[in-house]
Amino acid sequence: MSFFENTRKPIGLGGKIMVAMMNFGHSAMAEWGLRFLQPAPDAMVLDCGCGGGANIKTLLKLCPNGKVQGIDYSAVSVEKARKVNARAIAAGRCTVQQASVTELPFEAEQFDVVTAFETVYFWPELAQNFREVYRVLKPGGIFFICNEANGETTKDDKWTQIIDGMAIYTDTALKEYLEKAGFCQIQSHKNKKGWLCVTAQKR
Repeated sequence: MSFFENTRKPIGLGGKIMVAMMNFGHSAMAEWGLRFLQPAPDAMVLDCGCGGGANIKTLLKLCPNGKVQGIDYSAVSVEKARKVNARAIAAGRCTVQQASVTELPFEAEQFDVVTAFETVYFWPELAQNFREVYRVLKPGGIFFICNEANGETTKDDKWTQIIDGMAIYTDTALKEYLEKAGFCQIQSHKNKKGWLCVTAQKR
């Protein structure tokens, strides 16, 4: 397995290095994307594919009276995310568990916001996975997607060739999948670096 396969599912020592790199390397993109999300101070938030937990930490600051839960199907990611957010976990404001977006371990209509940073590339069945996100959101809740690649440049092809099972989606493609899942009020934002942020609302 190549080192870059750890972007999809971090395992072992290479995975530990990767999640640490992700926490640092994706921070600028996350900061940019979060300008398009205004969660309530008491929001209940789910971060899908939470990686090393850096975005959970940021979301906890954005929602000082709320709670943030994280899921990731990588045990290495879960371990790192729990370490990064140990204080919030001890305070009862955060939980991180190993799980897949294919079958989210939550009852319906639990969350005000669901976030997905640099992760939908690796979701196996996008239409079904988006329906799962839709299920756990409260009516009027927001699904927030933030990607470093927008599927419109030739450099994107390089990553899909290096990383098995990776697919990079344009904003148009994501909009179609979101609409099929039932979402409305879909908005896209892009910048010169090719970063993409998409927000969608549950009816």
